[in-house]
Amino acid sequence: MGWFSSSKQDDTVAISRQDRKKCWDSRDVYYACLDGAGVVKAGTEGSACSKQLKEYEKNCAKSWIEYFNQRRIIADAQKDRLARAQEQFNAKR
Repeated sequence: MGWFSSSKQDDTVAISRQDRKKCWDSRDVYYACLDGAGVVKAGTEGSACSKQLKEYEKNCAKSWIEYFNQRRIIADAQKDRLARAQEQFNAKR
């Protein structure tokens, strides 16, 4: 065993372009369902989008799901802040 080698096996799997696309597509379908239900925070929709959620969870890594869901909340908050800033800007004109 050398300095730069390890006896520990690497269990990570390279994700193919098709797998990423499948994940993104299932995320988009799930988020469209959430938008239709008027829900921003994923996981709070009850049973409204359960079929889409199962596909999303099946096609995406857990770490990706956590990241996408956090980005969804942040993006919604940014949208609100930008709208308020635009209103303030227009009011000063």
